[in-house]
Amino acid sequence: HFHTAHPPHILVLQVYKYLYLTSINSTSSYLIAAYPTEHTNTHSNSLYQKMKKRIAFRKLGRTSSHRWAMLRNMVTSLIKHERIVTTLPKAKELRRVADKIIQYAKNGSLHSRRKADEIVREKPMLTKLFEVLGPRYQDREGGYTRVLKLSQNRKGDNAPMAVIEYVDRPGEVRAARPPPKRVLETLDDTLASVGIKSIRAE
Repeated sequence: HFHTAHPPHILVLQVYKYLYLTSINSTSSYLIAAYPTEHTNTHSNSLYQKMKKRIAFRKLGRTSSHRWAMLRNMVTSLIKHERIVTTLPKAKELRRVADKIIQYAKNGSLHSRRKADEIVREKPMLTKLFEVLGPRYQDREGGYTRVLKLSQNRKGDNAPMAVIEYVDRPGEVRAARPPPKRVLETLDDTLASVGIKSIRAE
């Protein structure tokens, strides 16, 4: 549809533009019909290039250096207080780092201490990690942290909030499920207290 209110030379330009676009569309349709593999492969390759693979962390709206610096600060605070409040996506990403450094603390080797020193920012917290948290989780195979979503979002941007904490810490409200090794040891102690000898002790 062309507007007749324009001057004649504008109307002529609109006609030429319409004819040009029509010819482009018909030519592209003919090429795709004549050579379907070349055009479809180019489109599919562009789709494959946009696929995200082997991406470890959420971006969290930050660059990689800023994101790693933030996670280092947060895991240091988590070791210090053993319970912090943050947004839900940050808590889920922090859990991976917090569980990893517990593995270093359980190992206790010099190499593990150096790897943990690359993450933890404060020397007293590094000492606490290897002298307090490491021995605490020696009988656990995993699940050192707990993420609890809070019912009330953050005021202002309505971001979902969560609490991330280490389990088995002193004064925790809800005790974590004990590992199987600890359950068996408790059962043996209970049987021994009433004079029943455990079969496993033989």
